Amino acid sequence: MIFPAIDLKAGQSVRLYQGDYSQTTLINADPVTQARQISAAGLSHLHLVDLDGAKSGQPENSATVAAIRAAFKGMIELGGGIRSYELAAHYLTLGVDRLIIGSAALTNPTLVRQLLTDFGGERIVIGIDGQNGQVAINGWLEQSQTKMSALMATMMASGATNFIVTDVARDGTMRGPNIELLSQLHAKLPAANLVASGGIRDVADLAALQAIGIRDAIIGKALYEGSVTLQELAEADAC
Repeated sequence: MIFPAIDLKAGQSVRLYQGDYSQTTLINADPVTQARQISAAGLSHLHLVDLDGAKSGQPENSATVAAIRAAFKGMIELGGGIRSYELAAHYLTLGVDRLIIGSAALTNPTLVRQLLTDFGGERIVIGIDGQNGQVAINGWLEQSQTKMSALMATMMASGATNFIVTDVARDGTMRGPNIELLSQLHAKLPAANLVASGGIRDVADLAALQAIGIRDAIIGKALYEGSVTLQELAEADAC
């Protein structure tokens, strides 16, 4: 599955450079229209991030998420600041297909275990973000000493099956995905379904990921830089 990304900040679609909130580029002032364009191109999966919520732990862009849900008919996954059962239930009731739990996987594993028990591994996805193989949390603002592989193993023991792996150092850089990291994680935890995120430039990068057994990927900056088109992604997704 290929997930074009829409990152939300103050109700608009933006991109950050390497997770730096001070380096923001406006992509589209109307992310609902952007979601419709993605759907019209034939893509049926969408990756949303509430960047404001990732910092505050509150649903800062809930109204925009609801509007996108109404406009986009395919699968929507959402992350960013989902750190309570009530907020998770709110978004699932809103019609979001699956939720990405990031910081809470490290800071509140009891909550994540409860979410996995109640909603299952297909609706609760674990976001593993970090640098140098170690987990970063709270909108990438804090670097922990926990290894990405260790957190993944712990979450798998609680019922998680899907993991979005983002190398913060690659995100928004157009340097290509961290094939070495993803390959190591795939070899160490072959039962985990990895979704590659960060640095993906074009369909050649998607082919390189498929070569190591990773078929799911999130595409952000490459779309807005023009190194890949929605049509090319739709064709790759259909293969």
